[in-house]
Amino acid sequence: MAGNSPDRGVSVSTVLGRRLGGELLRMREERGLRQASAASALTASVAKVAKMERGLVPMRDPDVRALCHLYEERDVKAIDRLLELAKADRDRRKAKGWWNQYPQLKSQAEYFALEDIATGVRTWQLTFVPGLLQTSDYARALAVGNGAWEDLDEIEPFVEARMARQARLTGDRPLQLWATLHEGAVRQLVGGREVMRGQLERLLEAAELPNVRLQVVPFIAGAHPGMTSAFSVVSFAEPGALDVVQSDTVSTKVWLESETDAARHLAIFDRIARQGLAQRDSTRLIDDIRKEL
Repeated sequence: MAGNSPDRGVSVSTVLGRRLGGELLRMREERGLRQASAASALTASVAKVAKMERGLVPMRDPDVRALCHLYEERDVKAIDRLLELAKADRDRRKAKGWWNQYPQLKSQAEYFALEDIATGVRTWQLTFVPGLLQTSDYARALAVGNGAWEDLDEIEPFVEARMARQARLTGDRPLQLWATLHEGAVRQLVGGREVMRGQLERLLEAAELPNVRLQVVPFIAGAHPGMTSAFSVVSFAEPGALDVVQSDTVSTKVWLESETDAARHLAIFDRIARQGLAQRDSTRLIDDIRKEL
């Protein structure tokens, strides 16, 4: 997995750092400039610029602004987004952020750091409700059923952290969430009937939020491109600008950071969504399943 713990020093590549460095690299190449020009603007070495563009070192705000000036970037929002990304990367390297209060989330800390500054997330889930929409009882039942916890006492802090994460759906800068779920995810009886009823009610409540779009792909939809894996596309600015794809495997999380990977997964997501029910029909199906329980 990309991203490493802060105790290994600052010369560590992180998802956030690579995204920032990659964006600055793209801007430099679009202007036809060499790394030596960037180094001169920063009064730094070419080696340092190379490290910046590879995400190996944190970047100061004055350096980001200087490079934006050199690359003739005039979009204030775009510059602010890069500055926000730089700050989040520095904070991540210093182990700041609510997620770092929970050692149980160590394997997911890099993703939460991204999600914390994101503007939107599109997530496709095959077998379970995404964490941003889970109830505490559902999250607890998933953790118990996973069987990976050596100390069951650690499950409660894990559940608490998952609930804290959901604050991104409300507040002054709510995350734009588009969650597309396979019908199996809303029918799988996680934690028993009462727990599952509560979870389905939570989905219905979330669907009423203006920043949440919820779809269900029914069994009758047939074959579709999302049958082999679940994934999330995290966006930080205008569509396609700083998108990062995160996919789970049995043992780790895989990061796909190129524009090509992001574009391919967004196209797959759109194809899956087109085979899903409209939100009104999706919530009707969820409510019918809830009543069956």
